[in-house]
Amino acid sequence: MFLLDKPYVSSYLEDTALKYGFPVLKNAAADDLELNPELNFYCEGYAVNQIREGKDNLVYCNSENAIDWITKNLDFTDIPRQISLCKDKFQFRKLISNIYPDFYFREVLVDEIETLDAKALKFPLVLKPKVGFLSFGVYPVYNEADWQNIVKTVKTDIEKYKEIFPKSVVNTSSFIIEEMIEGDEFAVDVYFDSGNKPVILNIYKHPFVSKDDVSDRLYFTSKAIMKQYLEKFETLLEKIGEALKLKNFPCHIELRSNEKASIPIEINPMRFAGWCLCDLAHYAFDINPYVYYFEQKRPDWDKILQNMDDGLYCFTIGDNQGIKDIKNVDYEAYAKFLAAPVENSIQGKLFELRKIDYKNFPIFALAFIKLPNEQSVQSVLKKDFREYFEV
Repeated sequence: MFLLDKPYVSSYLEDTALKYGFPVLKNAAADDLELNPELNFYCEGYAVNQIREGKDNLVYCNSENAIDWITKNLDFTDIPRQISLCKDKFQFRKLISNIYPDFYFREVLVDEIETLDAKALKFPLVLKPKVGFLSFGVYPVYNEADWQNIVKTVKTDIEKYKEIFPKSVVNTSSFIIEEMIEGDEFAVDVYFDSGNKPVILNIYKHPFVSKDDVSDRLYFTSKAIMKQYLEKFETLLEKIGEALKLKNFPCHIELRSNEKASIPIEINPMRFAGWCLCDLAHYAFDINPYVYYFEQKRPDWDKILQNMDDGLYCFTIGDNQGIKDIKNVDYEAYAKFLAAPVENSIQGKLFELRKIDYKNFPIFALAFIKLPNEQSVQSVLKKDFREYFEV
């Protein structure tokens, strides 16, 4: 059953629900989205009864905004427990501490941050909300001087996050301090089946411009990435699934990997890549992640990778770069750039450009592209999008 909510439902998700007849919860949040009236809607009472009877009990949320509904209405299931363990980063670290016995982390209330003795902290570290979403409120800290600067900005930033997200998605009353994890960053779309076994549907690499960059501008996958990390990450996720007792549970896991270990950063519950960016699996692997979850299918990775080319399949987020009063966006010029981010180089391919309401959200577009090499990836990461804005 789909539980759909703001900020965004892609036409690909909606068309999937319509084509396969997957149930969609009919509640106030769904009404606000003005979804196709031909969808297989379940009213709230009927939906709860179906799940209580063990029918249509696989649940998928496009947005973590729907977590509140689950907490209030599905407390007779194990879903709220699984969500809570994933959203609470401190509890998550405690539960997987047997896998990483030497990993440093601690919890701190927001009012205690200013009075913490920086000399007692272990640098470099990361400060982030105990309950968070994307990179909101995430602060890399390399030394005492960085700590003192960040302490001055945390409370101001918190007020901004409160305006954008409900408490169940980003809760800034408490933070977690943990050691900085070295290595390349990845994200994995995966569901845990009825036997706690992970089924990986995508692995994305998350590149950055610099060590201080925590943006979510671009992720990409490729044949080479899947071949190198699929078995490695499956083994790790089996251990995590056992530790947290995850079952019939879709999630988006972020982690860092180096020669010594692969360490999870966080688990985003009940969904794959946010803003329906998990739709990239359609372009990269010709699989539908929603269908694979609801029908409990496993990708035939040997066959899929045998048929793939060597391109880098990316989703990229067009961010507003802090500009609040954008009057217009030149989408045509932006699309032209995405198809060829490096002049006089091999051109990429723009599969789809999705326009976003930039007046109400801090982004103006989502796009799915294929790029020829990492030079092109870096060009997108470093691009100043302000040239496409009329302010």
